[in-house]
Amino acid sequence: MKTRQTGFTLVEIAIVLVIIGLLLGGILKGQEMITQAKIKNVINDLNGVTAALNSYQDRYRAIPGDDKSAVTRWTTSGLPANTATIGNGDGVILGAWNSSVTTGWPESQLFWWHLRLAGFIAGTGADLPFNALSGKMGVQTGDGAGGAAGVLVSPAASGATGFTGLILCSANLPDKMAISVDAQTDDGNGQTGSVRGKDQVGTANPALAAAGTADTYVEDGTKSYVVCRTMM
Repeated sequence: MKTRQTGFTLVEIAIVLVIIGLLLGGILKGQEMITQAKIKNVINDLNGVTAALNSYQDRYRAIPGDDKSAVTRWTTSGLPANTATIGNGDGVILGAWNSSVTTGWPESQLFWWHLRLAGFIAGTGADLPFNALSGKMGVQTGDGAGGAAGVLVSPAASGATGFTGLILCSANLPDKMAISVDAQTDDGNGQTGSVRGKDQVGTANPALAAAGTADTYVEDGTKSYVVCRTMM
């Protein structure tokens, strides 16, 4: 007796391959849409904080964090009393962008508290907010101590200039996202322009040292960056 051989025809195999291709394409497209949404959220965060800063200045004629009238305006908030260095109205935000102290808050943390008390951003207290990638956001002026030395110096720029005004930083951006955020808001170069990057090199919230250089973006799938943009 003859044994009948059974199996898939070429047409059936082709149909299966097409279905697999469609599924893989849908998964990849979905991942790309999620990535683009996160990039947009990071950019929206940067724009939203800048808008909040401008609104605060319009309303109170002061910079949040440096506002010397904040402690008397919100008397029951628990804000620290004015001192010679905190909320003194000198136009400089003292403290590092990544400060996370729980008492004796520097102006870089009071910046967020003042904005929250004014109702311009969500949250409570002086804790740093997070971006869409669970990275911290923060502000600082120049080298973090109000000095003349800038941060994120551009080696390619004439005179190797750095940021000395108020900057807003957003951390934990994977290389591709950091490049995209920079490209969509500035020139796409981590060492030049009004948006610059710093390789995190194993630490989630690296300090931005005085005269410390900005880094070029390296897209190798492993690096993450802190991306900072000038605000004032």
